[in-house]
Amino acid sequence: MVRLPRAVSLFLRRQPTSPAWAPRRLRRGLAVAGAVALTLGLSACGLETRKAHPTSADENNIYVWAGPVTYQVQVTRALNPFATEDVQYLAGIPKAQSIPANQLWFGVFLWAKNQSGHTATSTDHFTITDSSGTVYHSWPLNPQVNPFAWNSEQLQPDGTEPAPDTTASYGPTQGGLVLFRLSESVYANRPLTLNIYATGQSKPTTVSLDL
Repeated sequence: MVRLPRAVSLFLRRQPTSPAWAPRRLRRGLAVAGAVALTLGLSACGLETRKAHPTSADENNIYVWAGPVTYQVQVTRALNPFATEDVQYLAGIPKAQSIPANQLWFGVFLWAKNQSGHTATSTDHFTITDSSGTVYHSWPLNPQVNPFAWNSEQLQPDGTEPAPDTTASYGPTQGGLVLFRLSESVYANRPLTLNIYATGQSKPTTVSLDL
């Protein structure tokens, strides 16, 4: 049940029950009151169905929870191993430019924050699933060689990953890189879904990705 503001309730109780013969001003007032009541009802329904800790998102830039940490996909895109900017994202991968023509490097740039109120560890377990059910696992990166690499980190309350004043935080995406090696067939098997696995969660948190 939606509880109306006292002023609206009093206004409705004081009006005649048959507005057909009522003055125009009164009928207009009843219409306004009805609109207010409808708006309040819809708002209340929205509040009831809104998730406090969403574990799925249909697009980038939406915060989702995986365990005690929130994650946000900043940017997703194919990486060109011959482009000046993208070469740095592939640092530490032997023969990154020799990837077969029917495959591609794909970067998911993530940002995370520990909003649990206690120390928590971010995950490093990610997969991508295409619409055909093919599962791709993240490609290992060495954070000692690649400063953009995502890495599982222990975060203090309100701590973030990438941490402030790091190479990744100052980068164009301001996110840490989770790298995948995908088949070109993903273009025919969209949408792609990022699965984020956190300790203690029965199902992965999911984000629909742009490609």
